[in-house]
Amino acid sequence: MKIYYDDVFLQHKPDGYHPENPNRLKIIRKAFEEKGLWKNVVKPKKAKVEDLLRVHDCNYVEFIRDACQKENFIDSDTYVCRESWDSALTAFGCAIHCVENAVNNRDLHLALVRPPGHHAGKKGVAFNAPSLGFCLFNNVAGAVVKAKEFFDRVVVIDFDVHHGNGTQEIFWDDLSVIHIDFHEFGIYPGSGALEETDGTKINVALPHYSNDDDYIYAWNEVVEPILADVKPKLVLVSAGFDAFKDDGLATMELTEKFYAFAGSRLRDFSVVAVLEGGYSIGLERGLPAFVEGYIEGYDVESVMPSAKVFEVVKKLREIHNLR
Repeated sequence: MKIYYDDVFLQHKPDGYHPENPNRLKIIRKAFEEKGLWKNVVKPKKAKVEDLLRVHDCNYVEFIRDACQKENFIDSDTYVCRESWDSALTAFGCAIHCVENAVNNRDLHLALVRPPGHHAGKKGVAFNAPSLGFCLFNNVAGAVVKAKEFFDRVVVIDFDVHHGNGTQEIFWDDLSVIHIDFHEFGIYPGSGALEETDGTKINVALPHYSNDDDYIYAWNEVVEPILADVKPKLVLVSAGFDAFKDDGLATMELTEKFYAFAGSRLRDFSVVAVLEGGYSIGLERGLPAFVEGYIEGYDVESVMPSAKVFEVVKKLREIHNLR
């Protein structure tokens, strides 16, 4: 595993309390150090404006640059400060840097970045969302564009508890980008229904209070057939850990079990995992479990999904003709 990190990510900070704050990365570092995982740390490259323009509209990029000079909230829940511009450019560049290294080095390339990005669309707010959801630029989208230079098809797995509406919007109608998004349906940002697809955008919209067995069952029935069909050499992950039980912003009930399982199921691939959400216990316990699953493996013998999740997955397999 290689960790991509820079203290510049701590400089993006709110004036007062906000769940998306620099302490998130401090929680991760402490947990990693305690488990002996804080090693092989790489200083990421900083993106150029030209890199941003491969994903985002020019007017939106200029809007964010100007907003950072004014140090204020740009919508109901997304803040900026003067340092946010450098933090965001480095976060975006970090995701690209990971792909450059991952293409020829099969490993877990972990981008511990802030601000997060999967809610940011081409022009900002995406799919009628009420806000940017703490995001400025779509980091994983930058990774996708870089990956498309090397591969005909790109697979993105997003298991943040919220739907990655920005990523979906940016690559809508781009059938070379397979975007599999696990999320709690019916919460922010309001998008991501099962039927919401262009053919390669797969929304695993799960009910409230879904647990490890529900997620693992859905992964086995949806993700595994797609990976077997595509046979990607590289998998991109929007790695959010806010579906962990009691993390704070949702009702899902995941534990280390799912995250270790997910990491283990990606061991055969080079993986670029870009940090999205996770605000407390999810970062402390879920992220290390994902890493350990990738490094060491993790076996799950059988699962018992709820009746609701069984029906969701059945419908999803029918929509996407998964065999």
